[in-house]
Amino acid sequence: MTDTTMTPGAAPVLEGEDAELERQFGYKPQLQRTLGFFSNFGIAFCYLSPVVGIYSLFAFGVGLGGPAYIWTIPVVVVGQLLVALVFAELASSYPLAGALYQWSKHLLGRGYGWWVGWIYAWALIITVASVDTGVTIYAITLINNWTGSTFNPLDPNVILVCTVILIALQTVMNTIGVRLTGFIARWGVWVEILGTFGIAILLAVEGFHHGLGFLTTSDGTSHLAGNPLGANFNGSWFPGAALIAVLANVYIFYGFESAGDVAEEVVDARRRVPRAMVWTMVVGGITSFVLVGALALAIPGHSLTNLVTNGVPYIFSSNISSSALNDVILVLICLAFFSCGTAVQAAGSRVLFSYARDNQLPASRSLRTISRRFRTPVVAMVVAAVLPALFALLARATPSHNLHFLFITYPAKTNALFILVSFATSGIYLSFQMVVIAALIARMRGWRPRGFDLGKWAYPVYIVAIIYGVGMLVNIVAPGAVTSPRALFNYGWMTLVVMFVILVLGALWFFTARPHRQAPLAESGPPPAPVAPAPVSAGGS
Repeated sequence: MTDTTMTPGAAPVLEGEDAELERQFGYKPQLQRTLGFFSNFGIAFCYLSPVVGIYSLFAFGVGLGGPAYIWTIPVVVVGQLLVALVFAELASSYPLAGALYQWSKHLLGRGYGWWVGWIYAWALIITVASVDTGVTIYAITLINNWTGSTFNPLDPNVILVCTVILIALQTVMNTIGVRLTGFIARWGVWVEILGTFGIAILLAVEGFHHGLGFLTTSDGTSHLAGNPLGANFNGSWFPGAALIAVLANVYIFYGFESAGDVAEEVVDARRRVPRAMVWTMVVGGITSFVLVGALALAIPGHSLTNLVTNGVPYIFSSNISSSALNDVILVLICLAFFSCGTAVQAAGSRVLFSYARDNQLPASRSLRTISRRFRTPVVAMVVAAVLPALFALLARATPSHNLHFLFITYPAKTNALFILVSFATSGIYLSFQMVVIAALIARMRGWRPRGFDLGKWAYPVYIVAIIYGVGMLVNIVAPGAVTSPRALFNYGWMTLVVMFVILVLGALWFFTARPHRQAPLAESGPPPAPVAPAPVSAGGS
């Protein structure tokens, strides 16, 4: 993988074929076009972040489906890879900041694009809060180890302070310029590699507790008596336990589309962005499979209770006697959270900027402001920092008993922030499928991509991607009793409630202000003629 990111002090790239393509869409080039392939890949890969996702959800996956839950990874990776291939066609045709919003706007019109952008933007902003609050348990453990302090990582005040500090650092880095964001992303890739392959090798050297056959067992989790999370699948691993355990991977494998969110800052975006998205899914799938396998084989004994109670750090402390090595691992995890949150915030700010550039949001004039010095959407960046920080306040709301309203139950001892965060994945999946469906309809009407083209494979890929995406979306949001296994992810009806509230807020603005009917800064006309004649492929560097 090569990178052509400009060196510090170089002038921003605003001319050339990339800039001409922006003008054909009706936009004046404003952002600093400096990212090469590796930086673009790094932003997407850090957003997907196998380290953040697996270290956050491994205990749930194993607790629900046993070590055999590893075999749900290929299902999710293949399904999302098909989505990535569809997005690759769109990114090569519309290499514009804001990705999903711009793609769907040009495919099916401004009104449809507005709704995709609304759902996607909220999912991204909430994801920033999800990632940055998730670092607390690792960062505070590290601080306690180094200073002898006794901070409680579950204390809402500690979570708030830790989250605000992290968001502030990420905002400064992202505001200074996309070159620095790309630098963090490139180093974030190596952190992810060390945090996956490196730790897998370390655990193997220390000595696994099980043979490879352990990865094909449920380890008793299919029965209530042997399930550490209290889930009852009546002895059924498939589809019973597997259908729920797969959500531990569904909640990880997205973010590849963020390579398109920053497309106007990528050199030769029509070629590089599609490849970055596809490679993110391929590399993310391989690294995740290796890490999950290593962690599962390193679980001491056959009791999963300690793992579910204490999380992945329990595996490290049980296998690695060196406190220094354990601290190194914690440092890697914290760095992965930092680079992940930085990438998500960068993507979210570009969506807000792209949205506001078309006068689609309140205060659009401010949100589309670009810093003359740094060439970044500074106001949009601030919004992508303040909202997640405010969401972190929800960590203080944890009812001691079930709260009932009509047929809806808010589960006891469930942090309100978790309820909000549960929308992040469902919002991503909803917006993804809206885009894939839009691409299918547009292709049936005669649209063809200008660059990467699936050709005769387009319809099979589109259709299977929709079947996968809609099926998993239903699996994510399907409501039920708060005592059901799925409620460990969607809290019964609460994910649907959050989705409903966000859609109602959107409807209030959409039908009163009618932003899609206002004259945008860029019209949604037909796609421009390609500026590079040769089609691109999904592979290679």
